[in-house]
Amino acid sequence: MSSAIRDTPSGYTPSRPTNTSAQTRGYTATKEQLLTRLKRVEGQVRGIEGMVEDDRYCIDVITQISAVQAALDKVALGLLDGHARHCVVDGHAEGTPEELTDELMAAVGRLMRRG
Repeated sequence: MSSAIRDTPSGYTPSRPTNTSAQTRGYTATKEQLLTRLKRVEGQVRGIEGMVEDDRYCIDVITQISAVQAALDKVALGLLDGHARHCVVDGHAEGTPEELTDELMAAVGRLMRRG
């Protein structure tokens, strides 16, 4: 069973249309900013890899991992905000309000689940 089905109370699995030139996503307006942030996170992860290769102090490595997690959380929250405003509120997503709410809350639950 897929996690989308398992994480939504109704078992709703929304259709995911393929990306076309006419289609917009909740993050379309900020896509370049999103990509810039993700490149920065990628660089931070490479930095952590270098710290491990250099046998840096454990707490320093953990501190950098925490910074990466916070940066990814910020990206995810921005995506959730865009999804809620564009896809759900503006009606660009398929499904009933209950199904869309279940899908959104399942995504929030996955984001909050750690360790």
